[in-house]
Amino acid sequence: MDVSFRPLTEADLPLVHEWLGREHVQRWWGEPGDLDGTIEHYGPSLDGRDPTDLYAIVVDGRDAGMIQTYIVADYPEYAALIGVEENVAGLDLFLGERALLGRGLGTEIIGRFVSEVVWARDETVACVADPDVDNVASLRAFEKAGFERVREFVDPEDGRLHALVRQNRIVSPAA
Repeated sequence: MDVSFRPLTEADLPLVHEWLGREHVQRWWGEPGDLDGTIEHYGPSLDGRDPTDLYAIVVDGRDAGMIQTYIVADYPEYAALIGVEENVAGLDLFLGERALLGRGLGTEIIGRFVSEVVWARDETVACVADPDVDNVASLRAFEKAGFERVREFVDPEDGRLHALVRQNRIVSPAA
């Protein structure tokens, strides 16, 4: 399968909202509310008022999910909660198309996105994510993509236990 990414646009938000309403996404991302709420939540990232970068996951030429990245320090409460240094990127994603689940795509998506998008920012030293500890498929995808489980914490937003996974940038020694 061919995997690529493109910046999300406002025109994509109805589809994102539809995906967020699907049971397999809701289980980990919560109740989406109405379309206006989705627009209110993601709109600031699309127009530059919020520093999170949103992308569509494209599989074989079709939109299949959403992936986002941000610099953790831009969100001080979250940065304090997970305890990471400066220049660490965060990553969140979901596949909205149920038919694509269970095919190993998560690992490919994570690996490619980190390589192509996250590491494109030269000062980024690491990338972290925080799947729910019960989301075994997500944890396996991150681990197979080269992330290591660092610790666990309770996320005050959902009251659930999450695993902090991390991949450090590999720096080649100077020649």
